[in-house]
Amino acid sequence: MSDKTSFGDRVVAAGFAAGWKLVPLLPERPTAAVFRFLADRVWSRRGKSVRRLESNLARVTGLDAGSRELRELSRAGMRSYFRYFHEIFRLPSMSVEEIVRRSHVIGAEHVHSNVAAGRGVVLALPHMGNWDQAGAWLVGVGHPFTTVAERLKPESLFRRYVAFREGLGMEVLPLTGGDGHNFGTLATRVRKGGVVCLPAERDLTKGGVEVRFFGATTKVPAGPPLLAVQTGAALLPAIVYNVGDDWGIHIHEEVPVPAEGTRQEKVAAVAQGLTDVFEKGISEHPEDWHMLQRLWLEDLAR
Repeated sequence: MSDKTSFGDRVVAAGFAAGWKLVPLLPERPTAAVFRFLADRVWSRRGKSVRRLESNLARVTGLDAGSRELRELSRAGMRSYFRYFHEIFRLPSMSVEEIVRRSHVIGAEHVHSNVAAGRGVVLALPHMGNWDQAGAWLVGVGHPFTTVAERLKPESLFRRYVAFREGLGMEVLPLTGGDGHNFGTLATRVRKGGVVCLPAERDLTKGGVEVRFFGATTKVPAGPPLLAVQTGAALLPAIVYNVGDDWGIHIHEEVPVPAEGTRQEKVAAVAQGLTDVFEKGISEHPEDWHMLQRLWLEDLAR
């Protein structure tokens, strides 16, 4: 694949490369303070991404646009977002024991019991907290898994991200530019009793399923509900958030597949059930929801 990159793309790729190399060599608290400072600088400039985050958070919380409360929430959101990057630079140097010890998990039995029974699991997550840390915890407690990653630019950054995630024990399939058989590969994994983890509240394929989300229509990826409908895998919503300096993971009960209806109707019902759980989790931890892009259809239309 060709790698035609802009100067900005190359700068970003170089920054990530330096982060993975240098941050683990430096003391944790001072580097965390640097990332908070950078988050505050970006927040104070109120660029397009910060304004979009505030618009999304206003819909989620009902806070008035431009209110002091919304501004403070978006500041906490940017700090959470930059904390994610600080932590992924450190994750490769952390021991499995530390990652597991600092992960406060509710509902882990939903994964353990299904896998023990030979049934595949699809964990579906919104873009919250540190999903890479959650993945490292899952591998650390004995459940290596397969995921799909958005193809980042430049290609060198995408390859570095894949190497980072593979180093944590994940199998990573590219969303685009691969062999075109992602769904078949994921279905094979869960039919064999394996685990799949997928981001599931923002559709990147233009083939998503329409759902109601915080009172308006959006599209979510069809993959997670379709896997549950077609393979019989347990679809488990997972909410990831920060708990002080540690991490929280809430794995909810399985989203049931309706016994009646066409495949399309079943997928739509499961997608809505999944989104309802996400709505509750985001409402409880809005500062850890990293949605800096347009999401709802009426916003995309504009």
